Amino acid sequence: RSTNTDRGGPSAGAAGDRLARHPAEFSLVLGGPLYQLLRRARLTDDALMLQRRRIVVISLVAWLPLLVLAALGGRLLGTEVAVPFLMDVDVHVKFLLAMPLLIVAELVVHQRMRTLAIAFRERDLIPEAAVQRLDAAVASAYRLRNSVTAEVLLLAFVYVVGVTIIWRQYTGLDTATWYATPAGGGSSLTLAGVWYGYVSLPIFQFLLCRWYFRIFIWTRLLWQVSRIELRLVPTHPDRVGGLGFLAATSHAFIPLLMAHGALLAGNLANQIFHTGATLTQFRLEILLLVLFMMFLVVGPLLVFAPQLARARRTGLREYGTLAQRYVRDFDTKWVRGGSGSDEPMLGSGDMQSLADLGTSFAVIQDMRVVPVTKQAMFQLAVATVAPVVPLLLTLMPLEELLKKLLGILF
Repeated sequence: RSTNTDRGGPSAGAAGDRLARHPAEFSLVLGGPLYQLLRRARLTDDALMLQRRRIVVISLVAWLPLLVLAALGGRLLGTEVAVPFLMDVDVHVKFLLAMPLLIVAELVVHQRMRTLAIAFRERDLIPEAAVQRLDAAVASAYRLRNSVTAEVLLLAFVYVVGVTIIWRQYTGLDTATWYATPAGGGSSLTLAGVWYGYVSLPIFQFLLCRWYFRIFIWTRLLWQVSRIELRLVPTHPDRVGGLGFLAATSHAFIPLLMAHGALLAGNLANQIFHTGATLTQFRLEILLLVLFMMFLVVGPLLVFAPQLARARRTGLREYGTLAQRYVRDFDTKWVRGGSGSDEPMLGSGDMQSLADLGTSFAVIQDMRVVPVTKQAMFQLAVATVAPVVPLLLTLMPLEELLKKLLGILF
């Protein structure tokens, strides 16, 4: 659907206002003070277009001054410090790969999830009496998503906790780098380090924390919808009572998963290249990241587990009773000959009905209590660890790695 609003034309209104007039639509990302700021700066429009412009501008604001200041400070390359700027894999991955992925994720999530509430209605999952509750849940999500207070608190959290505590005390390398020099039990920041710690890093951490806040909003919305008695159909072929469309929402978060994988890969690369660590030492960290991202993306869908489990139990009971009556009549007619009918068995509709009933019962037996498939979860896990895969080259040469891979496949 193409409109002046989607193109960001002169007659375009605020997208949040447009969606508020149509509460059946839903956007997890199309709103908030930063979004409004980006619109005024012409880095986005009402439909989150101009993505390349946003990526280039935001990434360069975070990364380019570091390059210039590190060069002016004589710490761009060389042996003056243990980790010169160009050899700091973590910072390049963070601002040139992970940050763009966080921005790409916004458009992907917006486009793939905006019809979520409409799907609940189109599939007749919401009883007519509860439609207003769905609209109220969506409107509540809008208010939280657009909250100025929430983003101010996120920004404060980034500077107070993310920069002052986490970065300065836990994640910074304990050696002379392009951004800091150890001094008297602490560290002294260079000019590049000041920009890194108080401009670049806060921008990145704010974008990241805002995603966690959005997932909180997403989880809260799904929880509110799960409080409605949904009209689930246990014989639905998607094996989740008609909620199969929710599985597609998990794929929308793949760029976000890859951004987290890239963050881990950059951090591990620094430790491997500058502290002599090996990739095998970080198996637990990789596993924990995968589990955390599965919890982050798939966890919100667990709110529907009670209703799905109840629908399965009810379906097994009701269709079990129906099947019992049908097979007893079938047995009487065709096996015991109780009907005295001369109807030929070949081509009889009774046979097809028996097969259809068996198929329906099997569908109910195979119902899942989580609306996401194992294949989807595997794909999410692969997306998370994909950025770490190139670090396998630190364990063995590419030629040897390819030989082992070919040996496994063929």
